[in-house]
Amino acid sequence: MEQIKNHGLTPDTVAAQMADFARGFPYADITAAATIGNGIIKMSDADIARYGKIYADAQSHKKIVKFVPASGAATRMFRDLFESMNTGTMNDVTRRVLDNLGKFAFWNDLKPFLPGNASDADKIACILTNAGLNYGNLPKGLVAFHKYTEYSRTATEEHLAEAAAYSTTGGVARIHFTVSPEHMAGFNAVLARAVPEYSARYGIKYDISMSTQRASTDTVAVNPDNTPFRTDDGKLLFRPAGHGALIENLNDIDADIVFIKNIDNVTTDHHRADTVQYKCALAGLLTELQARAFEYLNNFAAHDIGEIRTFIRNDLCVRAAPDADADTLRAILNRPMRVCGVVKNIGAPGGGPFWVRGDDGTESLQIVESSQIAPDARDIMNTSSHFNPVDLVCGIRDAHGNKFDLTKFIDPKTGFISDKSSGGRALRAMERPGLWNGAMTHWNTIFVEVPITTFTPVKVVCDL
Repeated sequence: MEQIKNHGLTPDTVAAQMADFARGFPYADITAAATIGNGIIKMSDADIARYGKIYADAQSHKKIVKFVPASGAATRMFRDLFESMNTGTMNDVTRRVLDNLGKFAFWNDLKPFLPGNASDADKIACILTNAGLNYGNLPKGLVAFHKYTEYSRTATEEHLAEAAAYSTTGGVARIHFTVSPEHMAGFNAVLARAVPEYSARYGIKYDISMSTQRASTDTVAVNPDNTPFRTDDGKLLFRPAGHGALIENLNDIDADIVFIKNIDNVTTDHHRADTVQYKCALAGLLTELQARAFEYLNNFAAHDIGEIRTFIRNDLCVRAAPDADADTLRAILNRPMRVCGVVKNIGAPGGGPFWVRGDDGTESLQIVESSQIAPDARDIMNTSSHFNPVDLVCGIRDAHGNKFDLTKFIDPKTGFISDKSSGGRALRAMERPGLWNGAMTHWNTIFVEVPITTFTPVKVVCDL
């Protein structure tokens, strides 16, 4: 009990987690893939310009924050190099990296660590370990991503540059990074150096904040038979509950509009135009839809109820019962809202946009992971035309300007259970509903097609 309490949890919470392990999580009841004309908007050039202007007009009186999940480790990026270091053999990826070292953004940082006549093994060790850059033990946000003529930039610095382009208010760019506690000092060091430089370059101020995933959002691990897993010293094992736990961090953000984008999905100055244009368009669409929802909420009786039903069905993409009463319609209007960019399928991993039926029979748009889809619904999954690049613009205030309590809009039945190990022993781990999946189930969701040029993630070292 003391261990549970010290972790910020309660016995009831842990008991509920144990019950979830035993019961499992139901599959999402997908009814169709969202496609162009059926849940996904394809903006014309005129639309992009109009929504961009709406956002530009709103910027002066909106508080805007860029929210960047940045705790992801770079370990998987360098798995091929780790394989070569551990086996002493050169795979194709490692050979390609070593043959092109001078082209990587981290080359100038690496050179001082290399001994004279450095062997391939020396070079790999200096990339991965504390004999050099220690990239094998750092988060992606501290890795040099892009090479410019006179300097290189980490992913964190690229987010500073990107924020300057579309998410400033009154000359201030506000960015919130979620980071691992052990890397907080590393991020502080990068930001202490970079913020003055980028402030001068773009003529703006930065308001940077950081938070860590709370221990109280961790989940207990169990044995394969669903009994509590205990470490060699007899203690329960708690594990981070995945990015869905970040809904608690997002809930602490004080803003009208929040842009959410992963740390590794940034591009260079030269290729940023599409990203900026579409970010502004998505934010403009959000602004317009929220204004209409707020008008209906604040002056409900003044509007024809059929008009409100049509707005909810066609614009907010919530297919409630045709005879839904006024209270139901008000409840649908009174939700956080997100406009999500989606990209045409190119075989990239990640969830996709689907129509999902809820417990009450209402269909709405959701981002659904493949693991949430039942085997007998694979035919529907295979008709999916787009995927989720994590390109969200969120409205988290209500019609009266008060912050929503985002924890009230989570679907707790949308977690994930996976097989893991600790100390060579098998265990089962649970993740909370994903941040852009179950943690936002009861938001109003709108999907917009965005070009592939806005999606430039770094998943493996050769993506750098």
